[in-house]
Amino acid sequence: MQNLLLLLVRPIVDEPERVEVVASESENRVDLELTVAPDDVGKVIGRGGRTIRAIRTVVKAASVNAGKRVNVEVAD
Repeated sequence: MQNLLLLLVRPIVDEPERVEVVASESENRVDLELTVAPDDVGKVIGRGGRTIRAIRTVVKAASVNAGKRVNVEVAD
């Protein structure tokens, strides 16, 4: 899931080298915390949250095969 999130986020930010994903995994859940450069936070969230909502949808759809729930959060 981490690689997929990186694959989705890196092309839309200005500083792809500063994109980091930290995963916290439990028995049936994976929490992914996405950290980007401060200037790129708006690009990742998008107008009205559209971009992050789309990213979450794709990651959650991919997680169905793993049988785990995935939560994606953008770090402040």
